[in-house]
Amino acid sequence: MKISKGKIILIIILAILIIDQVLKFWIKTNMALGDEFRILGDWFIIHFVENNGMAFGFEFAGEYGKMFLSIFRIIAVTVIGWYLVRMIRKNEPFGFLVSVALIFTGALGNIIDSAFYGMLFDHSYGQVAAFLPEGGGYNTFLHGKVVDMFYFPIITGTYPDWFPFWAGNEFIFFRPVFNIADSSITVGIFMILLFYRNHFDHEGKPDKTGDSEIPVMNTEAEENEAPVEEALIDEPVEKDPDAENVIKEEEKSKSPEDITEKPSEQDKNGSAV
Repeated sequence: MKISKGKIILIIILAILIIDQVLKFWIKTNMALGDEFRILGDWFIIHFVENNGMAFGFEFAGEYGKMFLSIFRIIAVTVIGWYLVRMIRKNEPFGFLVSVALIFTGALGNIIDSAFYGMLFDHSYGQVAAFLPEGGGYNTFLHGKVVDMFYFPIITGTYPDWFPFWAGNEFIFFRPVFNIADSSITVGIFMILLFYRNHFDHEGKPDKTGDSEIPVMNTEAEENEAPVEEALIDEPVEKDPDAENVIKEEEKSKSPEDITEKPSEQDKNGSAV
């Protein structure tokens, strides 16, 4: 049985969303803020942090900034979801649909944190958070914090003294801590930039092999198929004046005897009888 593109996209969205939320739930209910454990030496670390704002730990200042960012996320996810459904109905390339689905899923995963985690968990400062605490959560609707945990300090060092602004400061690459939802957004964007950056240029443009070329071809065919008789009938025939004069002179030169009809042999025989 063949599975449609729409169902595959739905499976991808649900799978990423479930993995993202299950991991965040485990981090929130098993680790306090700042706790960490190493997966691959000093290169890959699970490090629990929370942020109020955008992807990779970037923040949008203030309480109203947080509210604005949450509302903006909801609007953006709604628009992306509508666009994704529209592209599925238009039977766009599967890779492009996956790219848009990854962006949609990542944005939706972080919206769940911002919208509900403040009501579902208590705070994680110096303690492991409880799920559905008796006294209520640590904040209100749309004021939750996004849970991040992936940390890859692959390269560490110190900025040289001649380096502007950060001279002597610690250098870490890659410093931001992120989650699966952030990764989903990043992968989706990079897929579009690498493989489908020209997709939006061609969208909505009329087909070059449209109706404009067809009438020209048909007109030429009709002209070639026109009957010869019709052309001959429509074209006036010019008379030769010299030929007309010759005919008139011949008629005048004929004698009355030539014009009178001579009796046949049968008539002669009949009259003799």
